[in-house]
Parts: sequence; structure tokens; C-alpha cells
Amino acid sequence: MSNYLKLTDRHLLFICSQNRWRSLTAERLFDGHPYYEARSAGTESGARVRVTVGHLGWADVIFVMEKRHVDRLREKFAAETAGKPVICLRIPDKFQFLDRILLDLLRERLRDHLGAEAL
Repeated sequence: MSNYLKLTDRHLLFICSQNRWRSLTAERLFDGHPYYEARSAGTESGARVRVTVGHLGWADVIFVMEKRHVDRLREKFAAETAGKPVICLRIPDKFQFLDRILLDLLRERLRDHLGAEAL
């Protein structure tokens, strides 16, 4: 069975805690992409952009960096995340914005869901 998203899944939402490094870097990966649109947000009150019901409604699929982000979304936005793919990329909070290692790790982890040609 393929892990790839459906062809109609075009809107990608990336979530981390503060929306300063990991999720924002993931969003930037898709700047100008011919097929996917990406946005990012954070789960914490001090996030650069805090996740809202609007973000979740816009997203076709949600990528989170850590398991705790899945838990936080399911706890606070149970109705909005019900039936929507929420995929944990398992990327720890130890990278700076646009860090080369972070970019490579994002590409590697996203390839399992989007396919190699998407990145």
C-alpha cells in the first residue's frame, strides 16, 4: 500500500511548536511549487503564527514535527482534525531556520508521502 497522498491533496500545513524554525522551513520548501501550497503554524501561545481553525480547514493534510504536536492538535481541535490526515515527521527541535540538515531531513521524510518528484 502506498503512503502517497491523494492527487487532490494540494494544501499542506506544517506544524511545530513556535513556527520559527522547523515548520517555517518546511513551508519555504514549497515556495513557488507548481502543485502544492504550504502554510505553517505553531501550537504554543508564543508561536510566530499560532494554529487556528482556519488553518486546519484550509489544509488537506497536516504534517507535524513531533508526536506531542499531534496530541496537542487532537486535544484542542478534535472536530477539525477528525478524518484529516495528520502525519508526524519525527523531526526534533534542534535545527535553525533553513538549516541544510533540516532541509535534507524534511525532503527525506516528505518523500514517503509526496513522492520523490514532488521535492
